[in-house]
Amino acid sequence: MFLSLASVISLLAVIIPAAHCGKVLVFPHDGSHWVNMRVLVEELHSRGHTVTVIRPADSWYISDTSPHYNTVTVDMDGDLWLMRVDFVFEFPRPTMPNVVHMGGFQCKPAKPLPEHLEEFVQSSGEHGVIIMSLGTLIGELPHDLADEIAAVFAKLPQKVIWRYKGDRPATLGNNTLLVDWMPQNDLLGHPNMKLFVSHGGTNGIYEAIYHGVPIVGIPIVFDQADNLSRLRVKGVAKVMDVSELDSKTFQDAIQEVLNEPSYRLNMQRLSRLHRDQPMKPLDTALFWIEFVMRHKGAAHLRTESYRLPWYSYHSVDVMFLFLAGAVLLVLFTFFFVIRILCTKMCKSKVKRD
Repeated sequence: MFLSLASVISLLAVIIPAAHCGKVLVFPHDGSHWVNMRVLVEELHSRGHTVTVIRPADSWYISDTSPHYNTVTVDMDGDLWLMRVDFVFEFPRPTMPNVVHMGGFQCKPAKPLPEHLEEFVQSSGEHGVIIMSLGTLIGELPHDLADEIAAVFAKLPQKVIWRYKGDRPATLGNNTLLVDWMPQNDLLGHPNMKLFVSHGGTNGIYEAIYHGVPIVGIPIVFDQADNLSRLRVKGVAKVMDVSELDSKTFQDAIQEVLNEPSYRLNMQRLSRLHRDQPMKPLDTALFWIEFVMRHKGAAHLRTESYRLPWYSYHSVDVMFLFLAGAVLLVLFTFFFVIRILCTKMCKSKVKRD
């Protein structure tokens, strides 16, 4: 149930301590998701919370009036779309002029590490450092799997920084530091960094590309497998199936990426391509946002498809014309054959007479 709620943007704010009630902003998906979400909204209202639901103007399911919630109706047809995409990472595809690519906009040069982390990283010497993080949602793993991963790390000459909130694995080595949080971007940008063990989240992937650090990927949920598949094709990541993960497969993957130079060389090439842009992705995004503000929109960049009636947008008129032509052709053929048969039958009867 937690994963389904993760797709909903809910912000809890302005808590009133005395009444323990608050204001809840909900941005649900239309359709069956809202049917389920409405149960939660009505229960929140019954407990005294003030609920506001953001609904698309063309919503079929979310009513614009309700005794249980207030609504804010918005037009989802924006003049400009900001996409976290960079074709260094993404596969090439056609796009529209009102789509602005800003992949990696959060990336920036590394800052100095906190003193205790810097000391730990420097202690790695020539072997360098590996960091592992499976994102904010996956803070811990099953005990047996965590023990196998820790055992592999313990055998390595590298130092390891592992973001892990579970119980301390029994096989944890002296070379591994467990942390609740780490400055991921700053660590990836450290010159001693050798490898990033990642779940394949978009932020981590772009930070790894920005700093040129190869990846061992363990996708778990959402778009992570899709993200890592793109990196695997580009030769910068070794991707593993979490259901088949054990000490041997994990160690083999680590050693392959560490010892095969092509992974690092390919990732450094992607890093150079990603950085070589006329404007930084963040500056590009800000320019186009302010462009829309200055000109009160950017309708001239939008495709005219949004003006088409539904039957044209879905090519229903074309399909109807095609089917009508096919039916006419069948009817014409049928009548033509009938006419030929009738003609032959008539001639045959005249000859007999």
